[in-house]
Amino acid sequence: MKTTIKILSFTIFFISAWAVGQQKPEPTFEVAGSMVKAIYYHENGQIAQIGCFKAGKLQGEWVMFDENGTKISLGSYNKGVRSGEWFFWTTDGSKLREASYADGKLVAVTEWKNTDRMVL
Repeated sequence: MKTTIKILSFTIFFISAWAVGQQKPEPTFEVAGSMVKAIYYHENGQIAQIGCFKAGKLQGEWVMFDENGTKISLGSYNKGVRSGEWFFWTTDGSKLREASYADGKLVAVTEWKNTDRMVL
């Protein structure tokens, strides 16, 4: 009987610990002036996205990361619509894509490979 109780207790503890460890972290929100800064997380606890909302719409710069914390995209929203220049990186850093948006519509895409030379 005591062995059964120990096994049952261990099983309940193990399942509870596993379930807590499997929960995706909740996003965090904080007021930043007239906007609300949001941070979303991957299941492993790494940051997935950071950006702001204004009047319930995406606003300003947003940065996205992969599960390892590597930046994979950066761009801006204006009243919930993509605007301006957006940058997208491959996780291995071998390519960079630049996308230009006007009025929420994609107008141009440029791609660079890691071997391309840039003049500063």
